[in-house]
Amino acid sequence: MIDLDRIGRDRLPALLRAMPKAELHIHIEGSLEPELIFKLAERNGVKLAYPSVEALRAAYAFTDLQSFLDIYYAGASVLQKEADFFDMAWAYFEKAAADNVVHAELFFDPQTHTERGVPIEAVILGLHHACQRAHAEFGITSRLILCFLRHLSEEAAFEVLEQALPYREYLIGVGLDSSERGHPPEKFARVFARCRELGLRTVAHAGEEGPPAYIDSAIDVLKVDRIDHGVRCVEDPGLVARLAALRMPLTVCPLSNVKLCVYPSLGQHQLPALLEAGLVATVNSDDPAYFGGYINDNFVQTFEALPQLGARQAWQLARNSFEASFVDEALRETWLRRLDEVFAGAG
Repeated sequence: MIDLDRIGRDRLPALLRAMPKAELHIHIEGSLEPELIFKLAERNGVKLAYPSVEALRAAYAFTDLQSFLDIYYAGASVLQKEADFFDMAWAYFEKAAADNVVHAELFFDPQTHTERGVPIEAVILGLHHACQRAHAEFGITSRLILCFLRHLSEEAAFEVLEQALPYREYLIGVGLDSSERGHPPEKFARVFARCRELGLRTVAHAGEEGPPAYIDSAIDVLKVDRIDHGVRCVEDPGLVARLAALRMPLTVCPLSNVKLCVYPSLGQHQLPALLEAGLVATVNSDDPAYFGGYINDNFVQTFEALPQLGARQAWQLARNSFEASFVDEALRETWLRRLDEVFAGAG
């Protein structure tokens, strides 16, 4: 048995960085750093509204989810060819490897690109080839999750799903993202039912800006395997108990929650309460280029801000990430053994 309580807080930052972990909530377009945006803009002849990398980065002062999405979609305009999507994903994998991410499930938004005339083939193959290289060079396993934009119609979601079906073998699941307010999960009931028929796993953003009721709808109507964000569940004790009983994972993104004003500061984040309630909470980076940090930044800064989090919670969060991942049991057990070895060495 590992004596987690003997590991002091002074050892936590190094342990958080060293422990193996899965990242389950990463929008790959949200990993597009300003430097790469300018590089791709020059390569593709795209004129940007900002004169420099510094000016673009200075614009990352968001008041809510929509203010972020406006600049997020503008940044994505530089992605036009298969090589662009490869370069973006490869830059993420280099950072993930440095953060000891051993498995990543990448969200991507094809409608952001197909609406601009970019073929879906370029999007999926560029990302897939980066996933292949990450496995060959870093040993990182990865999966792709196609996300529907919830501010668009369900008919548009059906259209992009049909476009993606020739590349079904590269997809592990589908998700639901973009503006949550005014776009409840049930708006996409039929397309999620179709995805389940196709054997795709299902996830959905719920309970970030939207109310706790959206989490219930995602479970009952969309029949999701995971809830992305979900932090507003704490407003409904009955929902918290339900999530715990279902072992329904939550892919929590602390720095994102602060950057988008869900919480005023990391010190007021409800992650400790989620863990105390027995929820399968995980830590992720969401859109790290825009929200100030990749996965290790999220772990280290959150643990610094919340003194009630210690080695036991770090171990649990990493373990939860593997439990919640869409991988086979043998691979999951391999990672869990490696996790225990890291903590045993720190005890």
